[in-house]
Amino acid sequence: MPPSGDQGAARAAVFDVDGTLVDTNYLHVAAWWEALRQAGHDVPSQAIHRAVGLGSSDLVEHLLGVERAREEAEALGAAHKTLYGQYFGRLTALPDAGRLLRRLAEDGWKVVLATSAGGQELSALRTALDADDAISGMASADDVSDGKPAPEPVEQALEQAGAAPERSVFVGDTVWDMQAGSRAGVTCVGLLCGGIPREDLEKAGADVVYDGPEALLASLARSPLGNRD
Repeated sequence: MPPSGDQGAARAAVFDVDGTLVDTNYLHVAAWWEALRQAGHDVPSQAIHRAVGLGSSDLVEHLLGVERAREEAEALGAAHKTLYGQYFGRLTALPDAGRLLRRLAEDGWKVVLATSAGGQELSALRTALDADDAISGMASADDVSDGKPAPEPVEQALEQAGAAPERSVFVGDTVWDMQAGSRAGVTCVGLLCGGIPREDLEKAGADVVYDGPEALLASLARSPLGNRD
């Protein structure tokens, strides 16, 4: 929902978290692989990796089909949550992730997170990132009815920031992020640190691609997140 009035002057820098700011994608793959294996499903890790970034039910549907998801999504999601929870105390931010968010906040951007995580998982991610002082808002799984690749998480983030799409940038690491940002009408920045190939991100809507937060910070002035007045 685009903001109206004076709110449109705000600039939103919207960030995915998993794989974009915190190094979690392969931990998710391991947890989903084990949850699926325990339920009797032999799903290659590569397929799971490409599904990471979807909400739990959507990920199961993407991997197993609609009927299996209807029957098993809740149990598989709970198993993944338990397995992934073992890593909470060891999650690590990607290089310069916190510095990037703080620099953007200093430059006048409203920094908002848009993530499919929620509850204790989101708390663990925020602890690992350690940049709450730079974050002005958050659109989590607890706040939206449809996750990425639907545009709702990005639109919710823009609403929290009071920013119009044409004044905003979304940074993510998966094709689902790029599709969500494109549908929300924002400029999309893809990062390779989540393990998805550059070509896939560009096909999904990335306007520009960087290796990770560190590379984006180093090229900030020339990027879509350069200081726009």
